[in-house]
Amino acid sequence: MQEQEQIQNRKIIHVDMDAFYASVEQMDNPELRGKPIAVGGGGTRGVVAAASYEARKFGVRSAISGYLAKKNCPDLIFVRPRFERYKEISDKIRQIFYDYTDLIEPLSLDEAYLDVTVNKKGNPSATLIAQEIRKRIFEEIGLTASAGISINKFIAKVASDFNKPNGQKTVNPDEVLSFLEELPIRKFYGVGKVTTEKMYQLGIFTGKDLKEKSEEFLAKHFGKSGTFYYAVVRGIHNSAVKSERIAKSVGAEHTFNENLTSEIFMVERLESIAATLERRVKKYGIAGKTVTLKIKYSDFSLQTRSKTMPYFISDKSLILDVAKELLYQEKMKDSVRLLGISLGNLNTEVKKTVVVQLKFDF
Repeated sequence: MQEQEQIQNRKIIHVDMDAFYASVEQMDNPELRGKPIAVGGGGTRGVVAAASYEARKFGVRSAISGYLAKKNCPDLIFVRPRFERYKEISDKIRQIFYDYTDLIEPLSLDEAYLDVTVNKKGNPSATLIAQEIRKRIFEEIGLTASAGISINKFIAKVASDFNKPNGQKTVNPDEVLSFLEELPIRKFYGVGKVTTEKMYQLGIFTGKDLKEKSEEFLAKHFGKSGTFYYAVVRGIHNSAVKSERIAKSVGAEHTFNENLTSEIFMVERLESIAATLERRVKKYGIAGKTVTLKIKYSDFSLQTRSKTMPYFISDKSLILDVAKELLYQEKMKDSVRLLGISLGNLNTEVKKTVVVQLKFDF
């Protein structure tokens, strides 16, 4: 009981950069400021990786095709992504985080969880820490960030989206249950479009509706996720901020300018992909036992084929041999627009993070 009370009295901040890739491009190129831009490829085969807020007003968002984005917003400006630059900025932002805590769990280049229950500034207010971090990011780097503050990662993540862009929201411990009950189900982190529709069909539109369902009912309709939903709507999410995230797999992939129909041409591409993967795993001293071949067809359907070896591998030649075996495992059902290879079942050690939890006032 005492342990659960400590867990429920954490101070967690979720920091989420505002339209990060697009904002970096607008910061570096003043001519793009105030204009609708999309980071990614235009044309029939391009995909939007990120969109500025000016572009989002027209329905331009990540993962849609460049063709549709341009159709929605004729004045849209496409900018080629510069991931090295984004990583450079992300590293600078993370250094600011480290001035407050070492318990940082990055989710991507543009967002992270911070556990500031015990922090380097000795500041008892997570809300004030979040304000200070956001102020420093703006003054020292030139970008805006939003933040969510609460007792666990789930609520902090949901809260960070409330006052975007350039805002923050705190959900105090005594506000958690009412906050979750009033929350539209589509705003629950982890509840996607398909699950939302399924919940609507079951009469679940808000957190209050969700809370009225039994754990057995939710498990029956949503499997393991149902148990998760049952807990989080009651403010229970015990996952700690993991300061060292251990990768479960390492991969490389390539989307082709023209669809491939011949396995011979596919093998040529796989050689290049395997070489890229070899460089990545050897850079970090990683090896794995499971090789997975990813195939995306011209109709955008996705297929994966895997094989687990009795020993760890990291060499291009061995990775390629297994990838070719998987390629010829069965006949292609259509022309191919993307191939990828990933290495899983890695030899990395799982490290445990010890988190000190204390009672606090927000």
